[in-house]
Amino acid sequence: MKSIVFIEKNPVTGKLRNVSIELTYKAYSLSKPLKGEVIGVFAGDALPEDTDRLFQYGLDRLLYFTDERLKHLHSIAYKHILKAMIKSEEPDIVLFGATHTGRDIAPLIASSLKTGLTADCTQLYVEDYKDKGKILFQVRPAFGGNILATIITPDNRPMMASVREGVMLLPEKHPNHPVKMESFPVDFNESWIKSEFLSVVPKVKKVDFNSAQTIVSGGAGVGSADNFRLIRELANALGGEVGASRAAVDFGFVDKDHQIGQTGSVVRPKLYIACGISGQIQHRAGMEESQKIIAINKDPEAPIFKIAHMGVVGDVNEIIPVMLRYLKEEG
Repeated sequence: MKSIVFIEKNPVTGKLRNVSIELTYKAYSLSKPLKGEVIGVFAGDALPEDTDRLFQYGLDRLLYFTDERLKHLHSIAYKHILKAMIKSEEPDIVLFGATHTGRDIAPLIASSLKTGLTADCTQLYVEDYKDKGKILFQVRPAFGGNILATIITPDNRPMMASVREGVMLLPEKHPNHPVKMESFPVDFNESWIKSEFLSVVPKVKKVDFNSAQTIVSGGAGVGSADNFRLIRELANALGGEVGASRAAVDFGFVDKDHQIGQTGSVVRPKLYIACGISGQIQHRAGMEESQKIIAINKDPEAPIFKIAHMGVVGDVNEIIPVMLRYLKEEG
């Protein structure tokens, strides 16, 4: 089974996006047991500065096309270039990161190839399906996060999916894995450029979940934006970051940069404290891989307790002040 991964670089840093590394290894884990091949495809103004990192995670080949006209995202140009690369290899699976770029061009390519695309997957696995042989099973939350839907594309190739950064585990390295880099020939057509970029203003990231060892998250059960200060105080006392459920963001307790879940960030800290969060599927998809989960909720039947390593039944607005006093006393 042959897999292709769209390789993407951060336009600000010039380095690989982590999701490209995560998906490279995921493709490796899917393809290698079936003696398949993992191919990266890249289009842009220049290769990422740290392209060599890809070679440590199971990539067999890298097809690339570079042109200074691709410094910014021109969707139609990317579609034509990447479609040509994909058609030349006839893969079974194509994976994209669910970034702004991936969400823009993956549907264009899937439509052009007349195949399906499952967005924002949380799980990917390969199994036999009826008389179709091995196919890709694509799992993602659906109906507002109330169920997990398993989606398949048994009659079309390639089978395409997008995955958000942090969903797939960053694996062990394979430092001696041989890789072949190939420049892909493209007859670039100027008509593919449909827009002009006058300026680019990078978004300043307010929250750094990637390096956070501890995250304290608040949900609707916190009650108000004023009460949410307790979440911040506990996070500060523990040297961690502040997270939130979608409900807390929707109620205006905190801004969206702090949202964790299927429509927010996916995190894996050493310690995750869920305060007043019920634990619906949509939120669990973003934090259930945390090493240690502590849940505080006044509803003893809240779903969050099913995945928590330790649970406290009670009002977060009464329990957190006690925790803060203890932390201050312990110094």
